[in-house]
Amino acid sequence: MTTTTATLKASVTTALRPSEENTQGQASYRYANLLPYFSQDHYPPLTFFEHADPGHRALNHTNPRSFLDNAVVVELTPKLGSEVHGVNLAVLSNDARDELALEAGAFCTLLIFKSHGEEFLCSEISMNSSTEAPNFTKLGAFCKSVTRDENTTYNFEVDESITTTLWHSDVSYELQPPGLTTFFLLSQPTTGGDTLFTSQISALKKLSPQFVAFLRTLKAVHSGVEQADFSRSGKRGGIVRREPVENVHPVVRKHPVTGEEALYVNRQFTRRIVDLKREESAREKYQETVSETLLKFLYDHIDKSADNQVRVKWQPGTVVLWDNRITAHSAIVDYKESTERRHGARITPQAERPIGALELDLN
Repeated sequence: MTTTTATLKASVTTALRPSEENTQGQASYRYANLLPYFSQDHYPPLTFFEHADPGHRALNHTNPRSFLDNAVVVELTPKLGSEVHGVNLAVLSNDARDELALEAGAFCTLLIFKSHGEEFLCSEISMNSSTEAPNFTKLGAFCKSVTRDENTTYNFEVDESITTTLWHSDVSYELQPPGLTTFFLLSQPTTGGDTLFTSQISALKKLSPQFVAFLRTLKAVHSGVEQADFSRSGKRGGIVRREPVENVHPVVRKHPVTGEEALYVNRQFTRRIVDLKREESAREKYQETVSETLLKFLYDHIDKSADNQVRVKWQPGTVVLWDNRITAHSAIVDYKESTERRHGARITPQAERPIGALELDLN
């Protein structure tokens, strides 16, 4: 779904296979040309741009939810997730796309569309890409191919962990992380491979007002270095196309359209809270710092708040859209022993630099 004029190519990313010469050994797989392909290309640093959120335009519509007029909507939980039937994403007008962006950011934060076929896949991949390919018109720019099968994985997996659950907001280390994100699977295991989502708005609201007031004053470092080093070690294809970055973001961010506040830390990419001194809590050599203690508490709060979460079970034709600014998610890699393939495409246009609930110096 095209929501900005800028594209996001993450520090560690995969391209989509551009030609048949890269599909050897995968000839029997229908989407072999869309499997990850690791070229030696290197990208320059991303540059700042002014982001215009399409949800703002939808606010001026007579009915900002008119694209759902003929749809059946099933609310999956009180806090997060709506399953939508009867909307064809491939033929939405520009006004309807704006309303879709507002719906994801203002009302629901997670939209699950069912029964979409190749018409949608072709339209989305061709709109958000730039390289010719055999089965689809264009591939590349926005699209990131993610896959796991019996031989390979391009996930950020840590074998020595007791769980594959790792809550995160996509590439939050970028200066302008993604907003509305689209994800769909081209192939899924018979069972397993679900995705967990959680509302960071609800997570914040569960905390005491005094504690939230303190969190609003804080900012934290988000880093892509560990993920890049993971690839440099020979995993995930071993290619780092853009040098990793670290950026400072508010611990509590504000949605640019709705003004809703959300917790903005995640276990995968948030590294430390800045401007807190070690001596403030580290009285002994191995005692946690204030930053470590706070982040550990917030990570545990996100992990354990099942009443803020929804679990998406993938079926052929399922398309999920979420607002990356106010949610977190985790893949569930529970299908390794089956040796079945899980192969998807994610479209992640950039959004604004995170806006703090308070005005903070983020430089």
